[in-house]
Amino acid sequence: MAGFLRGRRERIAPADVGLPAGTRRRTPGLRREEVAQLAFISTEYYTRLEQARGPRPSREVLAGLARALRLSDAERDHLHHLAGTPPGPPPGPSREVRPSILRLLRKLPGSAGVVLTATYDVIAWNDLAAALLGDFSAVPPRERNFVRQVFLAPPGAERRYRMSDMAAFSRAAVQDLRAAAARYPDDPGVASLVGDLLSGSEEFVQLWAANDVDPAADLRKTVLHPLVGPVTLDCDVLDVADRDQRVVIYTPEPGSPAESALRLLSVVGTQRMDAPG
Repeated sequence: MAGFLRGRRERIAPADVGLPAGTRRRTPGLRREEVAQLAFISTEYYTRLEQARGPRPSREVLAGLARALRLSDAERDHLHHLAGTPPGPPPGPSREVRPSILRLLRKLPGSAGVVLTATYDVIAWNDLAAALLGDFSAVPPRERNFVRQVFLAPPGAERRYRMSDMAAFSRAAVQDLRAAAARYPDDPGVASLVGDLLSGSEEFVQLWAANDVDPAADLRKTVLHPLVGPVTLDCDVLDVADRDQRVVIYTPEPGSPAESALRLLSVVGTQRMDAPG
């Protein structure tokens, strides 16, 4: 475990966790005191862990170290096994997007792309996705959730995520959310989202009661855009297994009206997202 901690500490740049680089760093990565600060434990205790002199860490300490060292789920589980403490359920859906996925979004030619958590929070997007689906940066993070938008939008309010097949999307989203709730039984964010939906949407209550967890894949979507009208797109989903995330990519057929619509949206951007629907 001591070697694993040292190796993971040395691979993280201070800027990766919001710390100043400073001067006179003798080794790459974070200092021991910085990891201890991020994990909310004493520097002395962390130093003893890296020197294989410390007592067996508790689950709480291991969770703090996993956050501080930005471990993937597989690395978190490995740390637990090294410490002699079998891992419990993941603490909650990951919201950290790999840099390679962010680069992929930026480089998608003529396609809209978003990254979703297991509970349908939108945690990354490219400019075309914002123009197609709504300006996610203009709303609080809590509202950047497709399920919340579908079931809890106030009467008469414009839904940022509008599809021609909303009934099919609603069923699939509820089934995915039920599966996520089983994977993260102790996460307060998941419990809060499900609670809000159960208390705020009769449609959600009925779908939730069905107890289905096997959504059918829908490979084409028609987005009902307030400016350019219906836009029919291929919809491909790439799973990011180690983060329990998915990359959703909306792509037009070459030469189709949808390709022209996306080309227009790439120019217009989000400046007319307040146009009446």
